[in-house]
Amino acid sequence: MTVQPFPFPVPDAFDLLCTQYAQRMPARLEDLAGPTRGSVDLPLHVVWSGRRSYGLEQPRSRMGLYRTVLAEGQRQDLIEFLNRDLLIAQWPVLRTLISRPIRDVWEAAFPELTTATATTAA
Repeated sequence: MTVQPFPFPVPDAFDLLCTQYAQRMPARLEDLAGPTRGSVDLPLHVVWSGRRSYGLEQPRSRMGLYRTVLAEGQRQDLIEFLNRDLLIAQWPVLRTLISRPIRDVWEAAFPELTTATATTAA
C-alpha cells in the first residue's frame, strides 16, 4: 500500500506556531498597559503549575514574567500584564530567552523591538 501525499501543502510546526502567536498579539505596542512596579500574580490559564507570582523590581523575576506571558498568554493577558516600555527595555536579552517563533513574530510586527536590540548591541 502506498501512501498518497496530501493534495494541499501541509504547514510545518514553525509556521503553525508563528500563526498562533501572531493571532494573540496586540494591535500596537502602546496597547501593552501592564504594571511597571509591584507584584504580578498570573491567572491559572496562563501558568497552570509552578510559579505564579512575580516581582517587577527584580530583573530575573520580571524576565520570567515576560517569558511566561509571551509564551502562554492570550491577547488580553499580553495587554494586562506586559508594559510597552519594560518590554522594549528588556527585549535585547528577552529575545534570547524566548522561542524563535515568538521572537520572529514580535520583531516582524514591531520594528521598534529590533531597533532596541540594535541600539544595545552598538
